[in-house]
This record gives sequence, structure tokens and C-alpha cells, in this order.
Amino acid sequence: MTPARVWRCLVCGYEHEGPEPPETCPVCGAGREDFEPVEAAADDAPAAAAAEDAPGRLAIVGGGIAGVSAAESARRTAPDATILLVNGEPDPPYWRMNLTRLLAGETKEDALPLHPEDWYAEQRIERVQGRATGLDLDAGRLRMEDGTDLAFDRLVLACGGRAFVPPVPGADLEGVQALRTLRDARSLLRAAEKGLRLTVVGGGILGLETAGAMARRGVTVTLLEGHPHLMPRQLPAPAGEAMADFVRGLGIDLRTGAQTERIEGVPGKLTVRLADGDRVEAARVVFAVGIRSETALAAEAGLKVQTGIVTDPFLRTSHPRAWAAGDAAERDGMLYGSWAAAQQQGRVAGMNAAGASTEFGGLPRAHTLKVLGLDMVSVGRFEPEEGDRVIEDGGAERHRRFVFREGRMVGAVLLGETSAGAAAAKAVETGRDFGDVLGEETTAASIARHLAGRGGED
Repeated sequence: MTPARVWRCLVCGYEHEGPEPPETCPVCGAGREDFEPVEAAADDAPAAAAAEDAPGRLAIVGGGIAGVSAAESARRTAPDATILLVNGEPDPPYWRMNLTRLLAGETKEDALPLHPEDWYAEQRIERVQGRATGLDLDAGRLRMEDGTDLAFDRLVLACGGRAFVPPVPGADLEGVQALRTLRDARSLLRAAEKGLRLTVVGGGILGLETAGAMARRGVTVTLLEGHPHLMPRQLPAPAGEAMADFVRGLGIDLRTGAQTERIEGVPGKLTVRLADGDRVEAARVVFAVGIRSETALAAEAGLKVQTGIVTDPFLRTSHPRAWAAGDAAERDGMLYGSWAAAQQQGRVAGMNAAGASTEFGGLPRAHTLKVLGLDMVSVGRFEPEEGDRVIEDGGAERHRRFVFREGRMVGAVLLGETSAGAAAAKAVETGRDFGDVLGEETTAASIARHLAGRGGED
């Protein structure tokens, strides 16, 4: 039997190519035991059938994981096609998820690229450096910022997202920034001197990882979260409170329910004014409050756009020669906003643009936390709906919650102890029935033991 070529992380969904799984997942840090082979290496099967329908020139807009994954799968599906990868950032495509690890000193910049420089030439993928500013889908022309045009037969829009900075007064002051690109990370690293006062606005995953990474470098950090508890999109309130205790233990000045009203001052001496009248002094301010899909290019070209670029089950847009993937793509009203989903959507969009016909089946929402030193896995729906059953427990720097619908696990949160995370993620994804183990005396501890002991298998 031919060894599996693609391995999927059961915790976050990242897919790795090679004869064996990696030692650790580069996205969530899971071990190799948390990877499973993807049956039939989904990219290979349609290659021969797609040959007659392969495009002559395929342009892919976006150098993130969705764009690079689209290029990889398109090359396998259409070996003779000309593939152009348009990258709007000055740096080669890199592991965006590892920017906070770079800030924390856990990795170096030379480990960030997704592929070595010569890989693109070996794969006959032409990297085009620069930003696309105009698109004529009927004519098959992509206008670049330098005024040149790129011709294409088919197109994948993997434009990604941009960091959202709320329109508060002073958000455009020098020393106020987001963390989305390698350039942003470099700017923070240059400023990370002992004694620097930093304020991070946003208590989600990125805000927590940024605050934790900079605190590790000796920076004095204040973390502001507008909601009553941390990570409201990933954790229920009790788990958010356990996380808050841990964060404060790192020496971070955490303030929840803190609404940023305005920023004042001059470079190096800024004041964040809160709605309750309080003030926070800082030399630098980082906004980590989410992203917005990059849809301007698609909208100006006449594609259907809602929150993201609207796609069908095959990730085709409202124009027959264009597909979309990643943070810019919307499917069934959903924007995933995760690395694993962007990678998988990129694979599917690239295959289909190259002549295949494969549906994107969707993924359960899954989130992991790294850098801080407190492990977290949140998958599926953690807030119950009417009729759901919740089984949970908690303690200092620890919380476990499992949500069941008619005996099937639909969501799980593991904070502190995450050994059952991979099995829980698989159980949510497959809709596993726990009817045979759920009883009146069932506890979160027994569910976690059951998952860990049986690996999530029926």
C-alpha cells in the first residue's frame, strides 16, 4: 500500500505533506500522534480526469496559506498549466500564525517561510511581487499597482484579510499599530526594549498571544478586553475567568469590560482613554480585535460580495472563471478566519480552478492557543442551545466543557489539560454518538478519560 502523503492534525485541521506526520504541528503544537492520514490524498484522484479541462494560465491572488495551497494543488491537478502567484507583501509567503512565536523568541525569522525560495522555481510557480489593484474577469486581465497587466484564463482570489482597527480617535497616531504582517512584527521587536510600556487592545487569541510574547521579553503590558471575560469567541465565561487568573499571574495588567474611547499623545508617550474615564499610559498600542475580509478587488469587478466573497460548494464565485478561498471567502454565510480552513479551502479552490470538481465540505470551528504557556483547545459550539446538555468542571487555570445535542458531541472546550483535544475535535467533526456513555452521573473528567483512552474512535 502506498504511504499516505497528506496528514491532518486532529486538533486544528492543519494538513502536512510527506511520508510521515511532522513531530509537532506548526500551527497548534500538537504532537505527531495527533495526526491522521487523509484517505486517498484528495488532490491526486481528479488529476487525470481534469487534464482536458486544465487552464492555460491560472492566476492566484494572495501569498498566504490559502494562495500557496491553491498553487500546490493546482500544479498537481494541471501539471502543464502556467501558474502565477501574486503576493502583495514584500516578503516570501510565510507562516503568519507563527508571528507571535517570533515575538516570544520561540522561533527565528528564517524559519517563517512556507517554502524555500527555490521551491517555487522547482514547481514552476511564478511568484509575482506586488499588489493587484484592478480586475477584469471577462477579459481575463489583472491590473497591478505598477500599471502592468497579467493575463489569465482562470483566477483564485485568496486575498486574505486585513487587521481591523476600530475608528476611534487617535487610532492613526504614530506608535499605534496592528499585528497582521511580518513587517508589523518587526516593528514590535524593534520597540521591545526593557521598560517599554505596551497596551494591547483585544483579549482574543491574537491579543493574548501578543501580550504574553511581549511580557516574556520584559515589556510592561496592559491588556484591554471590552467584553466581561477573555476570549468570548472561544471560551465560556468560567473558562475565560480561569484564563484571566493565569494571565494576571504572568504580570500582565488585565482589564476586562474596558472600552477604548480614544488615544491621545505623541510618539513614545500615548494615553489610551477608556469609556469609564480611566487612562492607560503607553509608549505603543497594538490593536488585536479581529480582521476584515479583503473584498474590494472582487466587489469592484462585480462579484457577489457580502461579508466575504460569496462562493458555492465548489468555492466558485459568481463569475464562472473565478474561485475564492481563505479569509476572503464566504461559504453559506460563514467566514472561517482560521489557518486550517484557509489551507483546506485553498487546496479545493486550486484543484477546481485547475479543472477538478471537488466540494469544500466545511470544518468545525476550532481554535488553539500557544505562546502563553496555558494550553487551550476550543472546537465546535461551546455555548449550549435549548435542548443541549452541558457537562463541565473547572478549577485554578483549568476548565473542561463538553456540549451534546441528542447524544452527539457538538462542542468542547479544554483549558489547561488538553490531552483529549484531538479526540474531542474528531468527535465533533464526525458527529460521534455518545449515547452509550452519557448517564446521570457522567462527569467532564469521565468524558475526557473516555476520549483520551479511546482516541475518539467508535
